[in-house]
Amino acid sequence: MKIGFVTDSTSDIPASLAGQYGIEIVPVLVNLNGRSYLDGVEISREEFYSRLPGMRHLPTTSSPSVGSFQQRYEKLFKAGADSILSIHPPNGLSGIYNAARLAAQEFGQRVSVIDSGQLSLGLGYQVTLAAEAAAKGAMHEELLSLVEDLRQRVRLTALLETIAYVRRSGRVSWVNAMIGSALRLQPLVGLRLGIVQRFGQARTRLQGIERLVEILNSWGQLERLAVLHTNAEAAASQLLERVKSKVAIPPMLVNVTTVIGTHVGPNGLGFVAVPAS
Repeated sequence: MKIGFVTDSTSDIPASLAGQYGIEIVPVLVNLNGRSYLDGVEISREEFYSRLPGMRHLPTTSSPSVGSFQQRYEKLFKAGADSILSIHPPNGLSGIYNAARLAAQEFGQRVSVIDSGQLSLGLGYQVTLAAEAAAKGAMHEELLSLVEDLRQRVRLTALLETIAYVRRSGRVSWVNAMIGSALRLQPLVGLRLGIVQRFGQARTRLQGIERLVEILNSWGQLERLAVLHTNAEAAASQLLERVKSKVAIPPMLVNVTTVIGTHVGPNGLGFVAVPAS
């Protein structure tokens, strides 16, 4: 049985891995000054983050169309896929999952649309590890179980330079309570099972990074690890050196997609990890 995989650009899957496993990545739209750009295709991450702090009108994001998902499903079926796993960000944080779900209705039970509960490589690891298992012969139902197991285990935490961008996104209910002086602090946030969690805030960057490492250490033994940043490569590389010994497989270093960066702002640092079962 041949199984196809579809996700979107919020997964932060490197092009090399997507190509290796034939993963179809549907780009999300970033809207800047009246123009829409295909995430990862029509605007680079470096350009986006360098422009973000000075923008008079903050960018917005839009989900891909239902038709764009239908086209990817059709492409995979025409290439010989018997079934498809389509894995996306939390329904409560984005309309992407719903667009994929509506597109899948045309194909009946052949397409399984999954809410990953995660963003960036928290989502991306669910896709790539499932694709890796499929390449070794795992069947559709086995992959659904594997993804659910990963969904329960994967963790994401991040240190943001400011809460302002998350607040303007309007997607996180508790953020509105953090006003006034809190806007001058650097918040620590996490994401698990689609829920954005608050881990407090730091008065300095150094304090925040130390807290990040403490949180990572609390996760125990790790199977996979990625260091995430929003155009803060030097700091992220230093952080990578501190933590790379925690996993047998070399961790990834990822400049997070513009779609996520729109809602968290520049100079963020963080981790995605899959703790051992």
